Amino acid sequence: MNDELNFLVIISDEHRKDAMGCAGHPVVKTPNLDALAARGTQFENAYTPSPMCVPARAALAAGDWVHNTGHWDSASPYAGTPQSWMHRLRGAGREVVSIGKLHFRSGQDDNGFSREILPMHVVDGIGWAVGLLRQDPPPYKSAGELAADVGVGPSSYTDYDKAITDAAETWLLAPERRTTPWTAFVSLVSPHYPLTCPEEWSGMYAPAEMKLPVGFGNGQPDHPELRNIAGFFNYDTYFDETTAREAKAAYFGLTSFMDDCVGRVLRALELGRQSENTVVLYVSDHGEMLGDQGLWTKQVMYEASAGIPMILAGPGIPAGHRVKTCTNLVDIAATAKEVCGLSETDRDKQLPGVSLRMLANTDDDPDRTGFSEYHDGGSKTGTFMVRWGRWKYVSYVGQPPQLFDLKADPDELTDLSGDPETRPVLAEGERRLQAICNTDEVNTRAFADQKRKIEALGGEAACRTAFVFNHTPAPADPAS
Repeated sequence: MNDELNFLVIISDEHRKDAMGCAGHPVVKTPNLDALAARGTQFENAYTPSPMCVPARAALAAGDWVHNTGHWDSASPYAGTPQSWMHRLRGAGREVVSIGKLHFRSGQDDNGFSREILPMHVVDGIGWAVGLLRQDPPPYKSAGELAADVGVGPSSYTDYDKAITDAAETWLLAPERRTTPWTAFVSLVSPHYPLTCPEEWSGMYAPAEMKLPVGFGNGQPDHPELRNIAGFFNYDTYFDETTAREAKAAYFGLTSFMDDCVGRVLRALELGRQSENTVVLYVSDHGEMLGDQGLWTKQVMYEASAGIPMILAGPGIPAGHRVKTCTNLVDIAATAKEVCGLSETDRDKQLPGVSLRMLANTDDDPDRTGFSEYHDGGSKTGTFMVRWGRWKYVSYVGQPPQLFDLKADPDELTDLSGDPETRPVLAEGERRLQAICNTDEVNTRAFADQKRKIEALGGEAACRTAFVFNHTPAPADPAS
């Protein structure tokens, strides 16, 4: 067995942070993630750099914020630049493999992996171009598919996850894994919609026993930009009490299905006698609103959407530990380099991330700022979020902000931005945000880049008709 540490990242898609037994959820069954948390550290305040698949995954690869790399939206996927942490590890002589969903531009790009197994990239190397039309968006007719797809049975996504899990088991159990240090990025798509769940897992949750979403029937929050988002992604229009309960049961079933896939990967690690020298990280790319406050999927800065699960286990990581310091997917780059023994470069020093293994072994830092931003479909302006301690400040360029006290109001039902007593907190939120980026400049630059992208794709008419879909299709034959 090699003496150097291996690094295994397992990432799911659209897993909201509270939907785990180890996070205290009273219904969802996630025994494998619970066991991973018991032997490792759970980061309670982890965030996505952007609550949308493509920009979040580009930021994860680059280890940098969306506004620094320009991967603004679902039609601006990662294409091999800037240098990824995978490039760095591979350049140091380490085998770096991906298995499953990447959502980058193409496997023809050098994304930094030694090998990409069963990859899913954006459609036609272009992605979801209709989201570029932020100033004059067309009706998003695909929104009805979310409710229409709720049901029992296999889907192309669950079939894909089974193939990904099979491939991960085979790769981890190969004899050469025990002789050469490696890094693997195993990327599942569940519990991302379609909310069609295999019977074995759907039977674990009775729709009639599901609680209705938070604020069900009260409409969306009274904020102009959130009304824009909800008007474009009008998923809630298609749900009533029955279908909302069915959707939650299906989502929880898919979460348990995903947890089983994670368990199979971790058992293969044990069977291959590699658990003791492998650092394992479990995360998701963003969350899922699941009907809370009349909102479904992601795109917003509420905890269910911008918050993510994050668990780290293995050598040098405290067991049964919880960290309240804010963390982010951009911390994965620094973690990978630290775990794999790479020296810090001048470029590394300019990146915002720090090693999660280091954070797991230091006292909580309530002053570290959590951050996320959104510049994709349905939005008429840039949205930025900062979190510190108990406070969350959400800035909408040219529109009123929001402020939430997450300790007193964990469901984020009371916006305190209009309360005169919170003016110092609002000022602190704005100070923290402007320390990260000039929001006006970033907003202007995002729209300018997207205008150029629209023109490059053939204009608004092409974006309205040629690149419209509700979720990226799985590979046609993932088992081949």
